[in-house]
Amino acid sequence: MKLLTRFLVSAVAGVALCAGLAGCASAPTPADYAAEQPVFDLRSYFNGPLTAHGIFTDRSGRVVKRFTVKLVGRWDGPKGVLEEDFVYSDGTTQRRVWRLTDLGQGRWRGEADDVVGEATGQSAGNALNWRYTMSLPVDGRVYHVQFDDWMFLMDDRVLLNKAVMSKFGITLGEVTLSFHKP
Repeated sequence: MKLLTRFLVSAVAGVALCAGLAGCASAPTPADYAAEQPVFDLRSYFNGPLTAHGIFTDRSGRVVKRFTVKLVGRWDGPKGVLEEDFVYSDGTTQRRVWRLTDLGQGRWRGEADDVVGEATGQSAGNALNWRYTMSLPVDGRVYHVQFDDWMFLMDDRVLLNKAVMSKFGITLGEVTLSFHKP
Protein backbone atom coordinates (compact mmCIF):
# COMPACT_ATOMS: atom_id res chain seq x y z
CA MET A 1 0.00 0.00 0.00
CA LYS A 2 2.85 2.41 0.83
CA LEU A 3 4.41 1.65 -2.56
CA LEU A 4 1.12 2.37 -4.35
CA THR A 5 0.66 5.63 -2.39
CA ARG A 6 4.20 6.75 -3.24
CA PHE A 7 3.62 5.89 -6.89
CA LEU A 8 0.35 7.89 -6.99
CA VAL A 9 1.92 10.88 -5.23
CA SER A 10 4.84 10.79 -7.68
CA ALA A 11 2.50 10.49 -10.66
CA VAL A 12 0.34 13.40 -9.48
CA ALA A 13 3.44 15.51 -8.83
CA GLY A 14 4.77 14.64 -12.29
CA VAL A 15 1.51 15.58 -13.96
CA ALA A 16 1.38 18.85 -12.00
CA LEU A 17 4.98 19.64 -12.97
CA CYS A 18 4.28 18.93 -16.65
CA ALA A 19 1.13 21.06 -16.56
CA GLY A 20 3.07 23.88 -14.91
CA LEU A 21 5.85 23.69 -17.47
CA ALA A 22 3.36 23.57 -20.33
CA GLY A 23 1.75 26.72 -18.97
CA CYS A 24 5.13 28.44 -18.85
CA ALA A 25 5.94 27.29 -22.36
CA SER A 26 2.97 28.94 -24.03
CA ALA A 27 3.90 31.11 -26.98
CA PRO A 28 3.97 34.87 -26.46
CA THR A 29 1.31 37.06 -28.01
CA PRO A 30 1.50 40.74 -28.97
CA ALA A 31 -0.82 41.52 -26.04
CA ASP A 32 2.01 40.45 -23.71
CA TYR A 33 3.85 43.62 -24.81
CA ALA A 34 0.90 46.07 -24.75
CA ALA A 35 2.39 48.15 -21.90
CA GLU A 36 5.90 48.30 -23.41
CA GLN A 37 7.27 51.62 -24.64
CA PRO A 38 7.95 53.14 -27.04
CA VAL A 39 4.83 52.18 -28.97
CA PHE A 40 5.68 50.70 -32.37
CA ASP A 41 3.80 52.50 -35.15
CA LEU A 42 4.67 50.53 -38.27
CA ARG A 43 3.56 53.32 -40.64
CA SER A 44 5.72 55.90 -38.90
CA TYR A 45 8.81 53.70 -38.51
CA PHE A 46 8.75 52.25 -42.05
CA ASN A 47 8.29 55.64 -43.72
CA GLY A 48 11.25 56.84 -45.75
CA PRO A 49 14.71 55.23 -46.01
CA LEU A 50 16.11 52.67 -43.56
CA THR A 51 19.01 50.24 -43.39
CA ALA A 52 19.07 46.77 -41.81
CA HIS A 53 21.82 44.27 -41.07
CA GLY A 54 21.02 40.62 -40.53
CA ILE A 55 22.05 37.01 -40.28
CA PHE A 56 20.43 33.69 -41.04
CA THR A 57 21.34 30.88 -38.65
CA ASP A 58 20.55 27.22 -39.18
CA ARG A 59 18.86 25.20 -36.45
CA SER A 60 22.21 24.44 -34.80
CA GLY A 61 22.84 28.20 -34.46
CA ARG A 62 25.57 28.38 -37.13
CA VAL A 63 25.53 31.58 -39.20
CA VAL A 64 24.80 30.51 -42.78
CA LYS A 65 24.34 33.94 -44.41
CA ARG A 66 24.95 37.58 -43.55
CA PHE A 67 23.20 40.41 -45.36
CA THR A 68 22.37 44.10 -45.50
CA VAL A 69 19.06 45.58 -46.61
CA LYS A 70 18.28 49.04 -47.94
CA LEU A 71 14.59 49.85 -47.45
CA VAL A 72 12.24 52.62 -48.47
CA GLY A 73 8.67 52.88 -47.21
CA ARG A 74 5.86 55.04 -48.57
CA TRP A 75 2.28 55.42 -47.30
CA ASP A 76 -1.01 56.64 -48.68
CA GLY A 77 -3.47 56.48 -45.79
CA PRO A 78 -3.71 52.91 -44.46
CA LYS A 79 -1.89 51.40 -47.47
CA GLY A 80 1.86 51.31 -47.85
CA VAL A 81 4.67 49.93 -49.95
CA LEU A 82 7.95 48.78 -48.41
CA GLU A 83 10.76 48.13 -50.90
CA GLU A 84 13.60 45.92 -49.64
CA ASP A 85 16.89 45.45 -51.52
CA PHE A 86 19.08 42.69 -50.04
CA VAL A 87 22.81 42.20 -50.59
CA TYR A 88 24.12 38.89 -49.20
CA SER A 89 27.65 38.14 -48.03
CA ASP A 90 28.17 35.84 -51.03
CA GLY A 91 27.43 38.74 -53.42
CA THR A 92 23.92 37.67 -54.43
CA THR A 93 21.07 40.17 -54.35
CA GLN A 94 17.33 39.98 -53.86
CA ARG A 95 14.45 42.44 -54.03
CA ARG A 96 11.16 42.15 -52.14
CA VAL A 97 8.30 44.64 -52.31
CA TRP A 98 5.75 44.44 -49.52
CA ARG A 99 2.25 45.84 -50.01
CA LEU A 100 0.98 46.58 -46.51
CA THR A 101 -2.47 47.45 -45.18
CA ASP A 102 -3.29 48.84 -41.74
CA LEU A 103 -6.56 47.09 -40.81
CA GLY A 104 -6.93 49.06 -37.55
CA GLN A 105 -6.76 47.98 -33.91
CA GLY A 106 -3.15 46.80 -34.36
CA ARG A 107 -4.03 44.36 -37.16
CA TRP A 108 -2.00 44.25 -40.38
CA ARG A 109 -2.02 42.50 -43.71
CA GLY A 110 0.95 42.17 -46.04
CA GLU A 111 1.57 40.74 -49.48
CA ALA A 112 4.76 40.21 -51.49
CA ASP A 113 5.53 38.22 -54.62
CA ASP A 114 7.36 35.48 -52.69
CA VAL A 115 4.76 35.28 -49.90
CA VAL A 116 2.14 32.55 -50.34
CA GLY A 117 -1.26 34.11 -49.72
CA GLU A 118 -0.92 36.95 -47.25
CA ALA A 119 1.00 37.78 -44.12
CA THR A 120 -1.07 38.60 -41.06
CA GLY A 121 0.23 40.81 -38.31
CA GLN A 122 -0.79 41.99 -34.88
CA SER A 123 0.88 44.78 -32.94
CA ALA A 124 0.67 45.97 -29.36
CA GLY A 125 2.99 48.19 -27.36
CA ASN A 126 6.50 48.01 -28.81
CA ALA A 127 5.94 44.67 -30.61
CA LEU A 128 4.60 43.36 -33.89
CA ASN A 129 4.16 39.69 -34.77
CA TRP A 130 3.89 38.64 -38.43
CA ARG A 131 2.98 35.14 -39.58
CA TYR A 132 3.30 34.08 -43.19
CA THR A 133 4.41 31.39 -45.61
CA MET A 134 7.22 32.21 -48.00
CA SER A 135 8.40 30.54 -51.21
CA LEU A 136 12.09 29.98 -50.56
CA PRO A 137 14.41 28.92 -53.40
CA VAL A 138 17.17 26.54 -52.27
CA ASP A 139 19.54 24.77 -54.67
CA GLY A 140 17.18 24.98 -57.64
CA ARG A 141 14.06 23.94 -55.72
CA VAL A 142 11.37 26.08 -54.10
CA TYR A 143 10.10 25.27 -50.60
CA HIS A 144 7.13 26.80 -48.78
CA VAL A 145 8.29 27.62 -45.26
CA GLN A 146 6.46 29.28 -42.38
CA PHE A 147 7.74 32.40 -40.62
CA ASP A 148 6.90 33.50 -37.08
CA ASP A 149 8.34 37.00 -37.25
CA TRP A 150 8.67 39.34 -34.24
CA MET A 151 9.70 43.00 -34.31
CA PHE A 152 10.51 45.07 -31.22
CA LEU A 153 10.97 48.85 -31.29
CA MET A 154 13.91 49.79 -29.06
CA ASP A 155 13.81 53.56 -29.59
CA ASP A 156 12.82 55.95 -32.38
CA ARG A 157 15.75 54.77 -34.56
CA VAL A 158 16.35 51.05 -33.77
CA LEU A 159 14.04 48.09 -34.40
CA LEU A 160 15.09 44.51 -33.67
CA ASN A 161 13.59 41.62 -35.62
CA LYS A 162 13.74 37.88 -34.95
CA ALA A 163 11.98 35.40 -37.21
CA VAL A 164 11.77 31.64 -36.74
CA MET A 165 11.53 29.70 -39.98
CA SER A 166 9.90 26.24 -39.90
CA LYS A 167 8.48 23.50 -42.11
CA PHE A 168 5.95 20.93 -40.83
CA GLY A 169 6.43 22.44 -37.35
CA ILE A 170 10.19 21.73 -37.37
CA THR A 171 12.45 24.75 -36.89
CA LEU A 172 14.82 25.17 -39.83
CA GLY A 173 16.58 28.32 -38.66
CA GLU A 174 16.25 31.91 -37.57
CA VAL A 175 16.64 35.31 -39.18
CA THR A 176 17.86 38.15 -36.96
CA LEU A 177 17.85 41.77 -38.14
CA SER A 178 18.63 45.17 -36.73
CA PHE A 179 16.87 48.06 -38.51
CA HIS A 180 18.23 51.60 -38.27
CA LYS A 181 16.52 54.87 -39.24
CA PRO A 182 18.84 57.70 -40.29
